[in-house]
Amino acid sequence: MTLAIHGLAVSRGVAIGRAVLVASSRVDVAHYFIDAADIEKEIQRLRDARDSVIDEIKRLLESVGQMGPKEAPHELAALLEVHLMLVQDEEISAGVKHWIQERLYNAEWALTTQLEIIARQFDEMEDEYLRERKADLEQIAERILRALHGAGSDLTGHHPARTHRKPSQQDLLLDDTVDVPLVLIAHDLSPADMLQFKQSVFAGFITDVGGKTSHTAIVARSMDIPAVVGARTASQLVRQDDWVIIDGDAGVVIVDPSPIILAEYGFKQRQMELERSRLARLLHTPAVTMDGEPVQLLANIEMPDDAPAALKAGALGVGLFRSEFLFMGRQGQLPDEEEQYQAYKLAIEGMQGLPVTIRTVDVGADKPLDHSVRDAAHLNPALGLRAIRWSLADPAMFQTQLRAILRAAAHGKVNLLIPMLAHSGEIRQTLQNLQAARDALDRRGQAYGPVRLGAMIEIPAAAVAVGMFLKHFDFLSIGTNDLIQYTLAIDRADESVAHLYDPLHPAVLQLVAHTIAQARAQGKEVCVCGEMAGDTSLTRMLLGMGLRSFSMHPAQILAVKQEVLRADTQKLAPWAQRVIASEDPQREMLGTA
Repeated sequence: MTLAIHGLAVSRGVAIGRAVLVASSRVDVAHYFIDAADIEKEIQRLRDARDSVIDEIKRLLESVGQMGPKEAPHELAALLEVHLMLVQDEEISAGVKHWIQERLYNAEWALTTQLEIIARQFDEMEDEYLRERKADLEQIAERILRALHGAGSDLTGHHPARTHRKPSQQDLLLDDTVDVPLVLIAHDLSPADMLQFKQSVFAGFITDVGGKTSHTAIVARSMDIPAVVGARTASQLVRQDDWVIIDGDAGVVIVDPSPIILAEYGFKQRQMELERSRLARLLHTPAVTMDGEPVQLLANIEMPDDAPAALKAGALGVGLFRSEFLFMGRQGQLPDEEEQYQAYKLAIEGMQGLPVTIRTVDVGADKPLDHSVRDAAHLNPALGLRAIRWSLADPAMFQTQLRAILRAAAHGKVNLLIPMLAHSGEIRQTLQNLQAARDALDRRGQAYGPVRLGAMIEIPAAAVAVGMFLKHFDFLSIGTNDLIQYTLAIDRADESVAHLYDPLHPAVLQLVAHTIAQARAQGKEVCVCGEMAGDTSLTRMLLGMGLRSFSMHPAQILAVKQEVLRADTQKLAPWAQRVIASEDPQREMLGTA
């Protein structure tokens, strides 16, 4: 039966494919694809883990047999016998092998996938006793997972992606065995999870939780794939291998679609591909408005190897390199200076002489260092020790990063961007740390390059007192995601208040406009690097405010360029002022500029 699940539209487009559920488990589960050549090796890992668990249970049974009835009731032996039977069940083993052989899942992922399928079968049993055996199955799965983990499974390393050919509409309607795209469904995905899947085969993402500017959504947009977040119960309602359609424009997930619905969305996919082809013609066209104003279109990236995609999309540089992704998911083992230096150098060289803006590490709130460790010590991590506050609290870590960036700057044009500044004391400490990093490199006799220093304006206090920042920094970058969050007191990762997240709120527009005007008045460059920069419905508004530098996901550059080419900033300026002064900017924007 066809089922529609509603969530938040966060990344445009349509994806059609089979559901892949990332099962939750009390044991940390690795999810990655293996090489076809490693299938037998992975199956052997599974056999070894299963045999280890069988030996463990047999030893327990022997020890129980040597105990008296008071020490070991007969129910305990019976329970162990059930566990032994389950772990030796060939049907379970065959199912796990299927996922390894057919989908190239690693052993842990294959095991949890098969567990999900069998667990649903237990849930549908009428006999209460049999239903309760599901708990035994979960316990056995956890034993095997622990055995696999003990065998040295790689939870963080790079694993090659598997490629899939795109099926035709006829394939989708008639052939249920064709190798089709996959869509990932999870309760939640950390930024580190998203990066792990970044080069994979997934055609789309669905999560139960999250908001439009949660980092799961941001990375999905950077991957240019459809995504729906805040879908509440999607991970419970969708079954492993179900056919799923993700409508990233409407924020709708369609499960088990009928042939008619499949055909309709297949047509919509083709229309979108045609639109992308039309936009591709603008690749080498300079971004200049109708009245001759040049506009700089830059790219946001997460990892050094994102640079080629930014170049390919026509970016004139990197406006935001989110360096925190180098720090995440490492179980507390932070990257040292040399590792960071090599990463920044790779990104700089990848941009072939174009400028790269590196933001110092911005962790905390919805970007924990390790997704398995939640910040439960603070009531509101978004207002706690994050971004520059975290860096200044750990000068050794901060100076390590600054030294790495300075060294990398010897290889190309580098802008150094400091996040979440609000106080003059933070500015002073930042400048002192930067000088200390230079001094350390001088003492070593190590080469380093010049950097332009920039401040992120993402706290309302910083926007109001922007003049203080313009005295010390070469440029400003407006982080609209956090600026909106802090201005409107909204957790941007919380789907329950996501409807209140409004980039067109009068207070938000006034803060953005004030920052742009102040920077331009002092001849300082100002860029918007938040989600507003890549939102084509806001391009004319930002141009009317005087913005001439936008940094966004590479996938959005051509669409924004199209808006720039159609714009006349002389006409947009008075219209933008009317919108900013309006109590209802949304309605005012509908007027003709």
